[in-house]
Amino acid sequence: MAETLAMPFTELPTAPGQILSLAERTIIITGAAQGIGQAVAQLSHNLGASVVAVDMNGEALDAWAASVGGERVMTAVGSVGEEGFAEQVVADAVARFGDVDGLVNNAGISRAAMIEKMTAQQWQDVLGINLTGAFYFLQAAGRHMIAQAKAGKPSRASIVNISSDGGRRGSIGQINYSSAKSGMFGLTMSAAREWAKHGIRVNSVAFGVVETPMTETIRGDKFRDGMLDMIPMKRFSNTAEVVPPICFLLSDGASYITGQNLSVNGGYTISL
Repeated sequence: MAETLAMPFTELPTAPGQILSLAERTIIITGAAQGIGQAVAQLSHNLGASVVAVDMNGEALDAWAASVGGERVMTAVGSVGEEGFAEQVVADAVARFGDVDGLVNNAGISRAAMIEKMTAQQWQDVLGINLTGAFYFLQAAGRHMIAQAKAGKPSRASIVNISSDGGRRGSIGQINYSSAKSGMFGLTMSAAREWAKHGIRVNSVAFGVVETPMTETIRGDKFRDGMLDMIPMKRFSNTAEVVPPICFLLSDGASYITGQNLSVNGGYTISL
């Protein structure tokens, strides 16, 4: 019989808020300088985590870190698509905080063009950041988490990959983005199958239209009414209401959830 390394969560919480606590955990969050990534970093910190905020925009990272203050924040400036960067971030996080317990693969870019007009560079740019970059960080964090599990440390390891409804339904003018986000589902399910024996949970969250700079076009006059007609809740979401599910998946509240995609979209994909 294969050795079982996963350690079950066996005790009910005894204090209010304990089940969603991220205290004494270190969470790496990519794309953390703005939007959803920064909101996840903020909530994770509020819930007690030590946060490693990753982005190319060092100025914005520094401003956020200064606003939070304290010893539980570390920043890492660079491109997630650069080979070797993820390994360095994980090593630095371990050196600073002693461990890495969670990863949120959130970094992403868009380069819109219709299929027949899309350049090879537009395709490669988006796949390189949104999918390959996510793979680099998942691999680097996973290697550390596996080593910790093999060393006998009870695992609280959790990885959350940020996908999109565009990866499930397709997206006009963004075949590169939709393909990358579809790839996040395969990344999630494959890692979940391989690493469950080590107690490493891997899930994805798919958003609909969140009010961030990246969705300004689709929320504009040309597309807004048509999009709202397809959302049963008849409104777009904001970062404050879409990040708690991510932190839930990082917490003990999701200790028996892995290989799943959680749709946070106001009902947009009810029929799928």
